[in-house]
Amino acid sequence: MSRLPFSMELVRTEPGQKGGAMRRDLNAPAGTVYRLNLASRVLADNPLDDPPERQIDVYVPAGHDGKGLPLLVDLVGFTGGGPAHANWRSFTENVPEQADRLIGSGEMPPAVIAFPDCFTRLGGNQYINSSGMGRWADFLLTEAIPFVEQRFGCGGAGKRGVFGKSSGGYGAIVHALLHPHFWSAAACHSGDMGFELMYLAEMATVLRAIAKEQNSIQKWLEGFFAKRKVKDEDVHVLMMFAQCATFDPDPGSFMHVRMPVDLETCEIIPERWNNWMKWDPLVLVEAHWEGLKRLKLLFIDCGDIDQYNLLYGARRMHNALTRHGVAHVYEEFPDNHSSIDYRMDRSLPLLAKALS
Repeated sequence: MSRLPFSMELVRTEPGQKGGAMRRDLNAPAGTVYRLNLASRVLADNPLDDPPERQIDVYVPAGHDGKGLPLLVDLVGFTGGGPAHANWRSFTENVPEQADRLIGSGEMPPAVIAFPDCFTRLGGNQYINSSGMGRWADFLLTEAIPFVEQRFGCGGAGKRGVFGKSSGGYGAIVHALLHPHFWSAAACHSGDMGFELMYLAEMATVLRAIAKEQNSIQKWLEGFFAKRKVKDEDVHVLMMFAQCATFDPDPGSFMHVRMPVDLETCEIIPERWNNWMKWDPLVLVEAHWEGLKRLKLLFIDCGDIDQYNLLYGARRMHNALTRHGVAHVYEEFPDNHSSIDYRMDRSLPLLAKALS
């Protein structure tokens, strides 16, 4: 099995170029996006009462029917749903158009790309099994991916890759760590890691928000769901509640959400915070690094001014992988956490080449 050697690169691009064309190539042969619907069994009794019927958009490149091609699975970030990556975008490309350009130029071998909808009432997903959110890892591994592979004759053992950004990047690296027998390649763009740096800094903001609702998480959530207009600061609070229900679910609390800190003093509650930290990729890698050596490609990158401090977690992951002798590509680029899908100009070709 050939793998890429260790690599770290600080990527520099000219202002405005953002590392890619950032414009649709109207001359590139256009692939086809199919819309599938799957009635999930593993989500039928999910604790948030989210609909078990799930949409999966699937991109098949021009001139192909999917048979024999690698399968790449896109895990999107918080507040996103996979099919949103196939939607029209202003000023730039959606992911199928990006793939059209990369494949049409010969930079990327043909590959099928699946965009599963994993949105939840709490605004997103970390793509793991949770008694508070649902069996989202099982949904992907036992239902969504086999469903796409059977329909298009793509992927299969040795030809599956997962990629994502932010929460999707977290899903990609955790799936690579925990399910290396299923996945053969992974790309993590600005993924959640280094929990104490990214999450603890948000706790005080959440406490100030719920203090306006008599310290009631339930009242805050019910008020959020009743709003006709959602503000950015509300989404950040919701994101933290989603992580609470994911990493430390409490069946006795509203929507399984309980904070890992004291609501009055913001002091860490050790037993609760330990439940979070068990899911930090920087903790998981110490127990599961050997499985990563099975991968044909592991790609990790992060912006050097990421506003959620994810750069430092990414650097720690790079150091841990290097220490354990895990082959990987690590890159930093001059940007923050937002609107960085152009970085898939790097990861998609690498994934497709590794799996072809």
